Formats: sequence, structure tokens, C-alpha cells
Amino acid sequence: MTPSAPLVRRSNLGSQFGLGEKLFSSAGERRFATALEEGLEAVEAGLLHEMSFADNLADVTSRYLLDAGGKRVRPTLTLLTAQLGDGNNPSVIKAAESLEITHLASLYHDDVMDEANMRRGVPTAQHVWGNSVAILTGDLLFARASKLIASLGEGAIKLQADTFERLCLGQLHETIGPKDGENPIEHYIQVLADKTGSLISASAEMGVIFGNASVEFRSPVKEFGEKIGIAFQLIDDVIDLSDGAETGKTAGTDLRSGVATLPLLYLRELATTDAAAAALLHRIETDVAEGDDSTDLAAAIVELRDHEVTARTLDEAHRWAREAVEALAPLPEGPVKKALTRFADSIVERSN
Repeated sequence: MTPSAPLVRRSNLGSQFGLGEKLFSSAGERRFATALEEGLEAVEAGLLHEMSFADNLADVTSRYLLDAGGKRVRPTLTLLTAQLGDGNNPSVIKAAESLEITHLASLYHDDVMDEANMRRGVPTAQHVWGNSVAILTGDLLFARASKLIASLGEGAIKLQADTFERLCLGQLHETIGPKDGENPIEHYIQVLADKTGSLISASAEMGVIFGNASVEFRSPVKEFGEKIGIAFQLIDDVIDLSDGAETGKTAGTDLRSGVATLPLLYLRELATTDAAAAALLHRIETDVAEGDDSTDLAAAIVELRDHEVTARTLDEAHRWAREAVEALAPLPEGPVKKALTRFADSIVERSN
């Protein structure tokens, strides 16, 4: 890989989240945009360094998903909120690196538990090397993230540990499903909050902490991060049903794997009173249970994509994004608040 590769990748990221210089008009705002891009470049270079291992196999497996790409949502948020204070100091960069490594580690474990075949356009790690190597690679990355966080002090260690606990609880609750009498939709939203919202929330909070911003900004950005994390996953539920030609994945990948996304949960709820919804639900669940990858299942997925329950899921994602932006009210007007608002908009506008 050439030294310039990380710079190219990160300059594309700013545009991806609507955070390029075109969003900002004044000279001060343009300096802010430049600082964000420079911070992302520093994080990317740091990730390549921190995720290198002397062991040849570990070196290849640990950087496998990093090299496959990714949106870098978490370090972007850390850098954004750090601009409320001192900006891109070494502690902010290190925190951003640790959070992204934690996220990458969780993906190795998630893919094993979900028996996923593809991640970021490439075969999953366990598909290439087997479950044991994938799990151990995730463990190695969690260890590397912990070493980075430890250098930032006890407060950072506790925040990471609390977040890691929520990641594990979210995965556990997703695996066992809702308890008897528990609302499946409320259970699902809590899983999203724990599995995705918690780490995004910690990313925003660490930017404030290590950017030495005012302590009064911690609560607003923490709430913003958790809610935008839920919105992010709900949009993923909609994207999962999209035409494979647009996403590069088979439509209904999560459904085919037995994952109950929000459109399906809404459909189950509606099926108790609507015969057409019940018939569609039966077609989907029967084909998935039997492992039937037929044209009938593909047609049912298209029907689900066009159904009102998917529109409701999209509306719900937008609601969470609106609430995330509303949480930013205590922040001062300026480029950070503008960028966070645009960041939220881009999350629910994305198509991949």
C-alpha cells in the first residue's frame, strides 16, 4: 500500500457524510472542514500502524476488514465533537483509533455468530480462515484497543468497559430474543441501542472529553450518538431489502440469515389483524426456515420492500435522527453543530 492511500480514502469520507468544504462558507468554517479531513487522515494512518502485528497470520487477519473499507462513523464523530474544544490533539486521535478498532473487533465476532458470508464486499474472516481464527482475531483487536485506551487514563478505561459491556449484552439479547411478554419491537430497539448506539455514543463523548471541551456538552453528544446509532441500524434494515444491483449484496441478506429486522417485526405485528400481511409473513418465514433460496422468496422480499412496514421503518429511522439533532440544542451555533446535523441527515439519506 502506498503512503498516500489513507489520504485518498479519507478525503472520500468527508464527501460521503456531507462534511466536505462545500458545506461551509466562511474561512473559519473551511478551516474546520480541513481540520476534520486532516484528523481522519491521521486516524487512518494510526489504524494501519496500531493494527499491525509481528505474527504473520495475525497481521493479515487483523487488517482484513480494515483494508476492506468502512465508513469510519465512530472516529468521524470523535473528531467532530473534539472541535468543540481543542480539536485534533494526540489524545483525541488515539481515542478515535481505539473506538474504531473496538468496532472492527466486534464485526469479527458478529459475523461468526450470524454465520455471515460477506462483509464490506469481501468474504467474512471465518469464511476465509474459520471460526476459531476469526474469534481470536477479534480478541486480539479488543486487546489492542484496550492498550490504546489505557494510555488515556482511568476515565477512558471505564467508559470503554461500560461500552463493551453494553455491546456484549446487546449481542446476548439479540441471540436469546425477547422474554415472554416483552414487546419484540421495544426489545429490538434496545438491542440496537446496545449493539450500535453505545459505541457511537462513546465516540461522540470521547471527542468532548479528550478535546477538552466544556463538560456540559458531554450529555448532549452522548444522547445524539446513541440515537443516531439506532437510526443508522434502522436504515440498514431498509437497505437490506434494496435491489442487489444497488447495494452489491443479495436483497434480504439479513432475512435469509434469520435476522428479524424491523420491517419483519412490523409485519408480524400487522399479521395478527391483516390477512395479506399474514400470508406474506408465512411465505417469508417458511422459505427462510426451509433454506429455500427460490424465486418465490426473492419475490416475497421485493413485496416486503414495497410494503407499508418498510416505509414505517424508514419513518422511524428519520424520527430517531430528528431526536438526535434535537439533543444538540445546548451546543453553540457554529460549524460543529452544523456538521453534526448534516451528519445525521446523511445517515438517513444513505443507500449503502
